[in-house]
Amino acid sequence: MTHSASSSPRRAACPGPPADPPVPDTANGLLTAPDDLLATRAGEGDEEAFAILVRRHSRPLLALASHTLGNVQDAEDAVQDAFISAWRSLPEFRHASAFSTWMYRITVNRCLNSLRRRPAPVPLNSVAEPAAPGTHSSPARAAEQDALTEALVNALGALEPQQRVCWILRELHGLPYEQIAHVTGTTEQTVRGRLYRARRSLKEALGPWR
Repeated sequence: MTHSASSSPRRAACPGPPADPPVPDTANGLLTAPDDLLATRAGEGDEEAFAILVRRHSRPLLALASHTLGNVQDAEDAVQDAFISAWRSLPEFRHASAFSTWMYRITVNRCLNSLRRRPAPVPLNSVAEPAAPGTHSSPARAAEQDALTEALVNALGALEPQQRVCWILRELHGLPYEQIAHVTGTTEQTVRGRLYRARRSLKEALGPWR
């Protein structure tokens, strides 16, 4: 779509951008543009600007969704839904926060909605035991590392969803407390409390590995 100067152009009902859409050659001048400019143009109906935003932010959002949901297909669906929602809502985006923070928040909401529709999580007591000590061969170490990874995944899956999201945003994405609070729609104090409880639960679940 060619960029329009109109303040209220007609928008596609559902662009359905893939996780990594191609960027048209005509968008070369926008490839290095800041998110704010791209978001403004996308809000005016510029699909090329939006395609760049999707390419720029898909990877971290997919990682967030994958760690939160523990399922690649569900994660891809959540991120797809998040971008579709963002496309529809961009005309109302007021730049009160960074575009990336806004997308984190939309994606987190999609993930939490998905988790609410799931059955009860895996209990903490199902976490795998570590390999027996005294085995130092590479296959044994690899097996132990795989078991530890599985244990962490199970422990994360057993966390209350809001605690899990805060832990992932802090420990895996490195977001500051203030930004996590904005993403999750709460306060820094609440974020710190959720992180404390998440870390305590993970420490308990992974105790055999210490």
